Amino acid sequence: MTEPTAASRLRGASGAITVSLVGYLFFVEFVSGVLQGYYVPLISDLVEYLGIRDADFNWFEAAQLLLSALVVPVLAKLGDMVGHKKILLISTVLTAGASWWLVFADSFWVFLAAWALQGFYVVWLPLEVALIFDRGRHTGVGASQTRKAAGLLVVGLEAGAIAGALGGARIFSAFNGDIALTLTIPAIAVTVAFFVILFGVPESQPVTGRRLDTIGFVLLTIALLTITSGLTFLRINGPDTWWVYALMLLGVVLLYPFGKWVLKHPDPAIDLRVLRQPSMWPVQLTAGLVGISILGAQAPLSTFAGTDPVNGFGLGLDAAERSYIIGAYLVAMIIGALLFPLVSRKTTPRLTLIGATLVVAIGYLAFLVNNATAVGVTLNMVVAGIGSGALVAALPAAAAAAAPLGQTGIATGLTNTTKTIGGAFASAIFAVVLVLAAGQAVTETASSLLGYLVVFAICGGAALVAALALVFVPKLAFSDAPAEEGLQPSPTLL
Repeated sequence: MTEPTAASRLRGASGAITVSLVGYLFFVEFVSGVLQGYYVPLISDLVEYLGIRDADFNWFEAAQLLLSALVVPVLAKLGDMVGHKKILLISTVLTAGASWWLVFADSFWVFLAAWALQGFYVVWLPLEVALIFDRGRHTGVGASQTRKAAGLLVVGLEAGAIAGALGGARIFSAFNGDIALTLTIPAIAVTVAFFVILFGVPESQPVTGRRLDTIGFVLLTIALLTITSGLTFLRINGPDTWWVYALMLLGVVLLYPFGKWVLKHPDPAIDLRVLRQPSMWPVQLTAGLVGISILGAQAPLSTFAGTDPVNGFGLGLDAAERSYIIGAYLVAMIIGALLFPLVSRKTTPRLTLIGATLVVAIGYLAFLVNNATAVGVTLNMVVAGIGSGALVAALPAAAAAAAPLGQTGIATGLTNTTKTIGGAFASAIFAVVLVLAAGQAVTETASSLLGYLVVFAICGGAALVAALALVFVPKLAFSDAPAEEGLQPSPTLL
């Protein structure tokens, strides 16, 4: 019998990035998108159902934001230690449990707890990208295949968000306004996702002999909790509340003992030595900076589009009309996610990342001169969406390619954490800017054009800073490395 070649062994090995693997994970990200879009058109009905005020709904978003900032680093690290599939399953069980809990929650505090716990889905994409990259690490084309796979996952994510946003209100109407019955749909979807992962997704190969840096993660959690709590209370209580600034400053100070601890730990919670490498720190900084626009600018954009033109600006669009702009933005993100691996192949991943940040900057800075018509605003959002979609897909893949063996999950997870913190920071700052500028408005609930222009300028300026940071990345970073041990790329790869 003929001895199998190295390439044929690779084709049958567990390390192959197969179409079926990406297909199963595509479905999981579709469900993630559904969770992010499904509840948005139901907010007013949920407020009435729970007997709360519109402003109280901010606490749901804040609680989920806090949870995501805290749990992603820990779960991502555990994925590196015990296997990314195992942690993906655990996070899906927690998300499913919380989603079913929402069905039966009928009071503010119970609903708040369930809503926060549902936020465990935020770790799905980082774990998926880490799993994909680890399986393709030894093929010689793992980096490029991970970029392509990540782009497809983001397509699933945004397609799910569109389906959720369009389906939520329609399902609510089909169920004759029954909130509990309407909330069963996302719970069923997450439950199905669990079984898709269980039976369809293979496990990665964790590095043995690892241990969790519990003290390091406790120190990091306390610092992040303090910072993000300060940002949340700043947005809710307003800029005149002095103690929120003290809270944020305390959180920054608490990062010092965390840094001292992890620098002397043999297997730290976050390896700061890896983080400060020129192929890693610009990626993490970029994730935080683009989080300003991706997560922080959506509410100001919606209120800008809905502002009565009697104020001298705004489009006066109702909720249905605003949804068309949001839909165009999400479709643009899908296009950007698909374009990134194609453009990277023609140039380099580094140049394509820089280009994507510049596209985001152009989209938001265009608001400074092009904000008077719905067509103009939609065009700005499409441009920004193309760059944002590329970055959502590219940043976890870039972090995975830059991470050493055994730290893929934590590297990809940190892109999510820094993006979340950037979004939390922007959300708080934008709320302050718009409140301070509200005195110049004609109608009682509007802000001023100057306030919105400041918001758009911050989004565009942050993207420009990200582009500058990425200049310091080595020219061939994130590119495919030669196949290890003489193994050649498998033709069965995507």
